[in-house]
Amino acid sequence: MATLLERVQKRLNPEKAKPLSAGLYSYVAPPTDPLNYRLHLRVEPGGEGLLILNASTILHLNRTATEFAYHLIQNTPEEEVKELVSQRYRVDKKRAGKDFFELKERIHALLETPDLDPVTYLDFERQRPYSAALGAPYRLDCALTYALPKGSSSPAAPHKRVERELSTKEWTEILRKAWDAGIPQALFTGGEPTLRDDLVELLQSAEDIGMVTGLITDGFKMGDTAYLKTLLDAGLDHAMIILQPDDKQTWESLASFAYWKDVLADDIFIAAHLTLTKKNASSANELIDRLGHSGISALSLSENDKSLSEQLHSARDHADFIDLPLVWDMPVPYSELNPVALELDEARGSHPEGAGKAWLYVEPDGDVLPAQGVEKALGNMLKDDWEKVWGKAQKY
Repeated sequence: MATLLERVQKRLNPEKAKPLSAGLYSYVAPPTDPLNYRLHLRVEPGGEGLLILNASTILHLNRTATEFAYHLIQNTPEEEVKELVSQRYRVDKKRAGKDFFELKERIHALLETPDLDPVTYLDFERQRPYSAALGAPYRLDCALTYALPKGSSSPAAPHKRVERELSTKEWTEILRKAWDAGIPQALFTGGEPTLRDDLVELLQSAEDIGMVTGLITDGFKMGDTAYLKTLLDAGLDHAMIILQPDDKQTWESLASFAYWKDVLADDIFIAAHLTLTKKNASSANELIDRLGHSGISALSLSENDKSLSEQLHSARDHADFIDLPLVWDMPVPYSELNPVALELDEARGSHPEGAGKAWLYVEPDGDVLPAQGVEKALGNMLKDDWEKVWGKAQKY
């Protein structure tokens, strides 16, 4: 059965229904609204859009849905919405009103849904984030530091590429610059980002301007429930734990997240990354089962030896069998176990297809790369104009 937007799009008149003007539009519900929500809509040059709910969830919208969302944010009277849509899309006013009502109902349902994926598509047709011309990427991966916890070593981490780490003020400036450019999500990674004493402050800064925030960590300090709560209170929306199967700290971190999800009914989306090695490959399915029981929302998989390719595919199949969703586009931190080795389908090549398009990677000194491990600087996020950086990314 066709979705409401597919039904409307079949009647779309391309010449008459020109796209909305590209830009960023915002709405904050009044204090009397029980949902107490805020919306940010980014309209792309082609008319598609991103709707950000409560700085925690990003919805990808096609042209028609974007137009409905625009009117929702603008508080356009329902009768006027029905009149405008019926004229632009050649549908009767009753049909337009029903479609608008259904979209509002679905958005409100999501606002009340806990543990929501930070990027979702409702039940509309999915479009790959890098399949159309974009005015800005959807995510900025911020490597706050290449430092690792005491006792860890990483010959893969490119410490020599950076001479210094940015200050709190400089990172805050980058976050604001990213938001002004239309980038809705900041993902803090490293190294080990929790080694930065200002992580809570940076999360809060991103939350204050409306960004969705994520964290990639080896679990260092996450087992400390008091510390984790400070991150959640600052606005952390999703996290990925890099699994060290023999390290008690890993499992304590997952238990800590599970505790706060249960106690606070907190809307936190947790993923785990497992690297298959010759040591753990034979027990991969058991590890995946244990992760599934830990309450994670998704799993990322890679291998550190090409001879384990068959085991990797088997592990993916097992994750699918237990209904554990797979994610593949997160930048696994530089570490001794994971030297930038996201395992992708062979057709995607050495780096994710969205590199330089759907996301960019910022090093600890502000240099911008198309993606982690792609050592081709596009400029510096702090020093260069955004248009210059993004222009170079489009040519990557």
